[in-house]
Amino acid sequence: MGSLDSALSVLDEMEKVGLEPDLITFNTLLNAFYQNGSYADGEKIWDLMKKNNVAPNVRSYNAKLRGLISENRMSEAVELIDEMKTSGIKPDVFTLNSLMKGFCNAGNLEEAKRWYNEIAIYELPPVRATYMTLIPCLVEKGDFEMATELCKEVFRRRWLIEPALLQQVLEGLVKESKIEEATELVELAKLKKFSITLELPSDK
Repeated sequence: MGSLDSALSVLDEMEKVGLEPDLITFNTLLNAFYQNGSYADGEKIWDLMKKNNVAPNVRSYNAKLRGLISENRMSEAVELIDEMKTSGIKPDVFTLNSLMKGFCNAGNLEEAKRWYNEIAIYELPPVRATYMTLIPCLVEKGDFEMATELCKEVFRRRWLIEPALLQQVLEGLVKESKIEEATELVELAKLKKFSITLELPSDK
């Protein structure tokens, strides 16, 4: 969708032929604007959706959330979660992953961990992106204990993971003289079900 004007034109044409824009239509527009750096235009579509008595769902809120996060408006993003709850809409794993990523990008590991823990609180099944978002953040901040636990979980779930990322975890463990933990990761990687080869760095 190129611009707000073209989006509004599409909605006008729909109304002219007797078609009412539905939630799918509005969510498509919200995703287009919020994710492409046009947050203000996304807000206009959001207001128009409400004007048309179309209630937002979790996909709508996720689009708006990503828009806020792309502008580093993290406090407003957290407030949006409260708005979702008030509206009776349960965040999904993609909601929480987005918040995790936003706080990781902002360098706030503790908040990123908080939203990771919310996944279990909401009894949501984590997805691969959950770990691929948080592990690099943990490595960057030097939290190799939690990074190791998440790597083990990745292995248990038989998900693919970048060998270079796992190697960084290994190197961090060795630097902290946690040789036993590092060796355990290497052995897990050697299992036939994983086509990953890791090298245990020397403790120098």
